[in-house]
Amino acid sequence: MQGSGQAAVRHTGVALAALGISIVLLAQDFSALNVALPSIERDLDTDLSTVQWVINAYALVFAVLIVTGGRLADQFGRRRVFLTGAAVFAVTSLLAGLAPTPLLLIGARALMGIGAALMWPAVLGMAFAVLPGKAGLAGGLVIGAAGIGQAIGPISGGALTEFLSWRWVQYVNVPLATLAMLGIWRAIPPPTAPSARQPIDYPGILALSTGLVALLFALDQAADWGWTDWRILLLLAVSAAAFAAFVPIERRAGDGALVPMAVMGDRGFVVACLLIGLVAPAFVATLLYLPQLMEKLLGYSPLAAGIGMLPLLGAFALVSFVASPIAGHIGLRPTILVGTAGMALGPFMLSGFGVGSPYEALVLGMVVTGVGLGLVFPTITTAGVTAVDPDRSSLAGGILYMFQLAGGAIGLGLTTTIVASSAQSAVRAEAPAIADLSAEEAVALRGHLAGTESSQQVLGQFDADTAQRLLDLAGEAFAAGVQAGLRVDAALAALAFFVALVLLQGRRGTAGAPSDGHATGDHPRR
Repeated sequence: MQGSGQAAVRHTGVALAALGISIVLLAQDFSALNVALPSIERDLDTDLSTVQWVINAYALVFAVLIVTGGRLADQFGRRRVFLTGAAVFAVTSLLAGLAPTPLLLIGARALMGIGAALMWPAVLGMAFAVLPGKAGLAGGLVIGAAGIGQAIGPISGGALTEFLSWRWVQYVNVPLATLAMLGIWRAIPPPTAPSARQPIDYPGILALSTGLVALLFALDQAADWGWTDWRILLLLAVSAAAFAAFVPIERRAGDGALVPMAVMGDRGFVVACLLIGLVAPAFVATLLYLPQLMEKLLGYSPLAAGIGMLPLLGAFALVSFVASPIAGHIGLRPTILVGTAGMALGPFMLSGFGVGSPYEALVLGMVVTGVGLGLVFPTITTAGVTAVDPDRSSLAGGILYMFQLAGGAIGLGLTTTIVASSAQSAVRAEAPAIADLSAEEAVALRGHLAGTESSQQVLGQFDADTAQRLLDLAGEAFAAGVQAGLRVDAALAALAFFVALVLLQGRRGTAGAPSDGHATGDHPRR
């Protein structure tokens, strides 16, 4: 009997280790590549408007498919769906690392989103199944591992980029995903019987994907084509039509819908989805643009920029752990109000950073943003999940995460459009007083901060004094663009504060998690 007990502990430990690796892997993938974007710009000779799709393509596919991934996990078993998703994630990570062009890199990252959307819901379900009756411990594992992943992502990404290549940020996913697969295969048994087959809402997936992609592509191209260009107007019309069609499609789909109306009919849950979508842009934009400011304006290396993000990510991780007792003491609504206020104030403080500002000018704004994030995300999730029936809590959590990812993708697209448009307008307005640049040369000049080949060719046409003046102009234009973008993100978070103030009910509660994980028999071997 003693040997049997030791074996049970050993296999449970293997399962927890594998799940922890999986959570860290998925969490850090959002932040590790941000510090590498200037290197990708330089290596692939592209610009920030294009390279931001490396982040957004992954997040967009992840967002659209995460609820479907949860349904597949319930239907075919979490173990099987996880192993499939991890295999997809590993293979496409390798393809992303090998990508010779921006388009192929973006495509590989989009396919990675499919793997992540299969892995994440399965991981969450297995975490609670491994620790039955210990929801708090399971929830702590998930929150803690995710916080560690977010915090170490910029540092690991920066180190790999600086000492090896940005491609290694993708390559390291392969052995880590393989290790997690081996652990899950060894410690988690397959389901004894498949669950009842649920229909996949293909029309809903298509409508939502079309609406989001059309909107993001319009935002991406608006800086170059102009908002009144017929192509931009057509894309916006397609996006609006797809979103309008999504609602009746979901009504007809019933309980099998991507976003069931039975869940979205709850006012508290809808408010939580709106809130998390409004604060997500500030989170994603600061993760992407703060390393850009450090590397392009302060001359930091990728590793130094990653370490420089610690005030934000460290505060985020630490506050996430105490958000539950804070909410239990003062209530969900006051905690969300404080968090959204921090999410509005922090990016606004960061927007004061410009050419000539020291790193210290970023620290307080990062801490305030991190505290806001740590209070907002877990507490809004709790408010949303506890607003619906307990038997729908897993589905509610998946939908909330979908809104977070989709809101972040749209926010990043909007922020990048503002940054590119503001920078381009500044260059076009000031460059003629310095040198005669064509429209194409003005666009190429924006890449000088990353050291792209195209920008070097433009600068090579001029004498040293003129080239330096153009360099200074491009730096000031970039800083002005980031300032404008962060202020818009701060305004969206401020809107979230007022939405919470007016619409959120004053319910008290603590962050919790489902206490059972019996579906599909995904329990650790004993």
